[in-house]
Amino acid sequence: MSHRSWCAERDDSPSNERLELLGDAVLGHCITNHLYRAHPEWSEGELAQARSAVVNAASLADAAGNYELGNALLLGVGEDRSGGREKASLLCDAFEALLGAMYLDGGLDATEKFVIEALSERIEQVSLDPGIGDAKTRLQEFVVRIYGDSPAYALEESGPDHDKRFYAEVSFAGSVHGRGQGTSKKQAEQAAADEAWIQLQLANEVNQSTNQGKSKHVGTA
Repeated sequence: MSHRSWCAERDDSPSNERLELLGDAVLGHCITNHLYRAHPEWSEGELAQARSAVVNAASLADAAGNYELGNALLLGVGEDRSGGREKASLLCDAFEALLGAMYLDGGLDATEKFVIEALSERIEQVSLDPGIGDAKTRLQEFVVRIYGDSPAYALEESGPDHDKRFYAEVSFAGSVHGRGQGTSKKQAEQAAADEAWIQLQLANEVNQSTNQGKSKHVGTA
């Protein structure tokens, strides 16, 4: 559970990033294997869409929240003060790191059992519609409809060729609305789109709550 911001304040403490990388690979295997066996009628494209929908940042952050992993995170002072325990990207990383540790400790079968249980609700949703979690498509349709323009993605990469890490930002309406990272460009862009969609949903909930409050106030007056 040790985030790099916490490790930066301690010279000899390793972060959870190696476990996160391992957990990401184990997670992909577990979900692909489950979906492949559960849906023999699906094409390769449908399987790929469904897997992306299950392992996206939003669903992993939700699963991490269910297990209260945010409370267990070791964060640097600045990251902690800025609300790091509730950030979807950090919760997603923590969940993957947990899976990496589970795999090393208990093996693949035990980890797969946990993964399927932890993500059962999302898997059930995706089973009804394998394209439900295509965050980029969903965000694209919304932004074009509301703003009349397409979201733009900016990408950066780091690391050696055999261990690349990609970082993406998605912008529309003149500002950055989401950031994400992953082991491929597509994964990073999907994560950024996911975060942007979450922020849009939160903003919509706040607006609805504000409007309801105004309506009550007017009614009372």
